[in-house]
Amino acid sequence: MKNGLFKYLTVLILSLAGSSIYTVPYIKYVFYDIQLEVMNINHMQSGFLLTIYALGCICTYIPGGIITDRVSPRKALCISLWCTALLSTLYAYTLSYHTAIVIWFLFAISTAFVFWTSLLKAISMAGNRDEQARLFGVYYAGSGLAGALINTIALKTSALTTDPKQGFVYAIMVMAFFSFICGFLVFLVVKEIQTTNTHQDEKFHISHLRLLLKTPILWCFSFIVFTGYAVSSSTTYFTPYLTNVIGISVEESGFFSIIRSHLFYLIAPLGGYLADKVFRSTAKLFIVLFGLLAMTFIGMLLIESNISPTLISIYTLLPGALGLMLYGLVFSIMRETNIPLKFSGTAIGIASIIGYAPDLFMSTMFGYWLDNYGNDGYTLIFTFLFSASCVGMILSAIILKQKDRSTLSLHQGGLYT
Repeated sequence: MKNGLFKYLTVLILSLAGSSIYTVPYIKYVFYDIQLEVMNINHMQSGFLLTIYALGCICTYIPGGIITDRVSPRKALCISLWCTALLSTLYAYTLSYHTAIVIWFLFAISTAFVFWTSLLKAISMAGNRDEQARLFGVYYAGSGLAGALINTIALKTSALTTDPKQGFVYAIMVMAFFSFICGFLVFLVVKEIQTTNTHQDEKFHISHLRLLLKTPILWCFSFIVFTGYAVSSSTTYFTPYLTNVIGISVEESGFFSIIRSHLFYLIAPLGGYLADKVFRSTAKLFIVLFGLLAMTFIGMLLIESNISPTLISIYTLLPGALGLMLYGLVFSIMRETNIPLKFSGTAIGIASIIGYAPDLFMSTMFGYWLDNYGNDGYTLIFTFLFSASCVGMILSAIILKQKDRSTLSLHQGGLYT
C-alpha cells in the first residue's frame, strides 16, 4: 500500500479506536433514559458516574503523559482498548450502581491514563509537520462517523428485544466488541514509534510552570476550553428533554442524540476553514460561535408548548452543531496566545485539567436540578449554558485583543529565554 493511503488508513483506524473506547463511559449520551430505568438510579446518580470518571481522568493526565514518553504508543493503545472492553463487559453483566462507580473510575485509567496522549502522538507521527491540520481534521471527521456508526448499531441491536434491560446489555456488548476489535486493528496498522531523548535546553523546568501559571492569557485559554467543553458536552441533556418534556419516543430522541454527539464532528473541518480563511482568527470565530450558542439557549427558554415536536427536535440540533464546531477547534486558539511551542504541551495539560473540570460537577449539578425541580430543571440548565456561552464569548474577545500583548508578557516573564 502506498505511504499516502496507509497514512490515512492509520488515522481512520485511530478514529475508530478513539471513538469506540469512549462509547460506554459516555453511554448516557444516547441511552440516558434506559440507563436510569435499568439501573434504577436518578439523574443525580447518573451525573455522579461522570463526576467519578472526570476525577479519575484529571488524576491521571500528568502521570499518564510522563509514562507515554517511555512506552510504546501502539502497545499503550491496544492494552487500553482491551481493558476498556473487559470493563464494559463487566458492567453489562452487573448493572449495579455501586459496581458502576468503581468501573467508571477504572474507565478513567483505561481511557485517559496513557490512551489519550498515545493517541495524539500516533496521529501526529502518521504524517509530517505540514500535514498535521489535515490529519487531525480527518481524525475528528472519522471519529464522528465511527461514533455515529457504533451507536446506531448499538441502538438498533437494543431494539431487537422488548426487555429494556436485555436491550441495554446488547448495546453495551456491541460497544465492548468494537473496543476489543479496535485493539487488534491498532496492533496491525499503527507503527511503533521510537522514543527520543530530549536536549537539555528543551526540557521543561518547574520554574517555567510557575511562569506559565502567572500568565493571564493562559487562564483565558483554559477557561475557553472549560466553557467550550461545558456547552458541547451538555447537549446530552437534550435527549431526556425531548422525551420527558416534548414527548417524542426514546428511539427518536436517541437518533437525534447520535446526530448531535457524533455526526456533527464532520463540520469541524468547516470550522477550521472558517477560522483560517474567512475570519483569519480562531478568536474571532469563537466570538461568533459563542454568541450564536447564547442565542440558541435563549431560544430554548422561550419555546412554547404548542410548537411542533419535530421542529423543536430539529432546533436542538443547532446548539449541537455550533458546540461541536467550536469544540473541534478549542485547542487551536492557543496559537493566538503566543505561548512558545516548547511549552505548548504543558499549557495544554493545564488547560485540560481546567477545561474538563465540568465533568467533575456539572452532571451531578444538572442531575440534582432535574431530581428536585422536575422539568423546570431544564430552565436552570439552559440558563447555565447561556451564561457559559457569554463567558466564552468575552474570553475570546480578550484573547483577540490581548494576543499581541501576551507575547510581551511572556518575554518579560522569561519564557522565551
